[in-house]
Amino acid sequence: MSEFPTAMPEDVADEQLVAYLDGELDAAEVEQVEQRLASDEHFRRRLLQLQRSWDMLDDLPRAEASESFTQSTVSVVALQAVEPANIWQRYRTKIVATAAAAGTLLAAALGYIAVYSWYDAPNQKLLRDLPVIENVELYLAVSSIEFLRELDEQHLFSDPDEAEELSGER
Repeated sequence: MSEFPTAMPEDVADEQLVAYLDGELDAAEVEQVEQRLASDEHFRRRLLQLQRSWDMLDDLPRAEASESFTQSTVSVVALQAVEPANIWQRYRTKIVATAAAAGTLLAAALGYIAVYSWYDAPNQKLLRDLPVIENVELYLAVSSIEFLRELDEQHLFSDPDEAEELSGER
């Protein structure tokens, strides 16, 4: 039985052969590839195909980059290196502006609530005292508070709703 699997995936074999041609394998891997080359005809043919492709690439003319291309490429790389800092700066500015706007709205809302409660306090007192204010002439006609308390205990002048409740209690 052979040391090498007979059904090695094509891309794995190609990777191994490319690494062999480029001289990227260590001594043990080189020995393994050479043993397989000696025993596997298909593997040998694939190596020859890849070797011819490498040789054809060497025959192609080399393209030289112009000075402007080199300069623009370096500029783009430099901008990309600086860009993350600029992005953070933009987000930081937006965050600060949003926080300032939220703080202003919160301060305005708290100010409105404070002024509304302070400004409306006298009106609330008047509303609370409205029944007394409406009947002030009647209260002035009474000679003493004791008389009013006696009337209150007899429930003679209660609201109709209160009178029903009181009659239901007795």
